Amino acid sequence: MEVKSRHHLRSDAIDEIRDALETNLGVELAADSFEKVELEDVDWDIVLVDGDPLVFYTDSEPFLTVQGANAHPPAKHVVTVDAGAIQFVSDGADVMRPGIVDADDDISEGDLVVINEEGHGKFLAIGRALTDGSDMVGSEGRVVESIHHVGDDLFELTV
Repeated sequence: MEVKSRHHLRSDAIDEIRDALETNLGVELAADSFEKVELEDVDWDIVLVDGDPLVFYTDSEPFLTVQGANAHPPAKHVVTVDAGAIQFVSDGADVMRPGIVDADDDISEGDLVVINEEGHGKFLAIGRALTDGSDMVGSEGRVVESIHHVGDDLFELTV
């Protein structure tokens, strides 16, 4: 991945990020520096928060990266998977109903969500809900489309 541009964000853009993360995830993001990095050949941009890639934009919506979720654990829009799903989700697979042990009822179809593993509480992936949270636990079907996961290019990014 090549850097296309890199610039510090204005205070109104920082406020937009903070408000979105507070509203959607219940995360208060306090930091001294916010720098937007636009990359070549990818569908998202990242925001370095105090030098770390903690936020990314997908469809013009700011959301935490996997690193961001582990550094600032979300209180909302969390889908928790069992130990059997960890390897698949960590490799970028979509999340299937049988692997889910819990999902927030406030999740609506189309929302961005964070995928958490039940054993250690670590966040493994970011995805888009294909159904409401109240309908995620069950016996069959794909319910979260994976967008970003542990070990992908964004996770391994160093700028």
